[in-house]
Amino acid sequence: MSKIKPAKGAPYARILGVGGYRPTRVVPNEVILETIDSSDEWIRSRSGIQTRHWANDQETVTAMSVEASGKALADAGIGAERIGAVVVSTVSHFKQTPAVATEIADKLGTNKAAAFDISAGCAGFGYGLTLAKGMIVEGSAEYVLVIGVERLSDLTDLEDRATAFLFGDGAGAVVVGPSDVPAIGPTVWGSEGDKSETIKQTVAWTDYRDGTVEKFPAITQEGQAVFRWAVFEMAKVAKEALDVAGVSPEELDVFIPHQANERIIDSMVKTLKLPESVTVARDVRTTGNTSAASIPLAMERLLATGEAKSGDTALVIGFGAGLVYAATVVTLP
Repeated sequence: MSKIKPAKGAPYARILGVGGYRPTRVVPNEVILETIDSSDEWIRSRSGIQTRHWANDQETVTAMSVEASGKALADAGIGAERIGAVVVSTVSHFKQTPAVATEIADKLGTNKAAAFDISAGCAGFGYGLTLAKGMIVEGSAEYVLVIGVERLSDLTDLEDRATAFLFGDGAGAVVVGPSDVPAIGPTVWGSEGDKSETIKQTVAWTDYRDGTVEKFPAITQEGQAVFRWAVFEMAKVAKEALDVAGVSPEELDVFIPHQANERIIDSMVKTLKLPESVTVARDVRTTGNTSAASIPLAMERLLATGEAKSGDTALVIGFGAGLVYAATVVTLP
């Protein structure tokens, strides 16, 4: 017989607060057109993107995360000293070690919170949310801060016609805490590593260091392959997330997919047969694709504008490099 005592965590977990930070510089499509042969009409028709935000030297991964986290903590009414863990999803923090989460936890004033980074691309927020839920229910933390943050402008090849217009910078954060009722559904997640070449870093850092290549590494993708996968396969994952949560499309209030491309969003809405009453996040139009930050940033904007409200039932799904994905149904804070 095991001598280990059962966990004394909360029965359930929920999102208690959300915050976002967008860099001050707004970059219209006209700037992108200085380095690629395209047009504003083409970019808008293919992606829905009109503008994106690019960080300046002071708007580091840490600085943006601290700003977004401070807003999330204020929104939740929770002091930083009560945070038991900080989970940061990013692919654009260029120090392999230490984890940027440790610096963020310290700057926020947490009381020696557990802190670590995860690399799950555009699904990173969903991965972090799932880990946070587990910590709270298991009892290893009462409150967890989940951050998605990217400076993808550092990994953008401005001469790559397929990707130059896609990426933006920013940070989104949520505070996850205990709940007496289910407010974060089961996560449907996974990976398809056989498709990892469809979204990837162009070359390894060591190739750049050793002079094998002269061009700094960037993110590249096979646009059509990614589009087909996202539209057909991720709609199935989204439907499964609704099913395991016991929520029908008619009961859904809000849909917050990864803000990769508005055409993908429209196709998923159609495939899922979502009612017109469902509010659909379209933050991609003015924020671009911010990878791990896109879902919390879109969530924060919907709540701030009143397009969504506290207590709404929302389906969130992230998908991207790996290829990885994560979908769940949540109650909005």
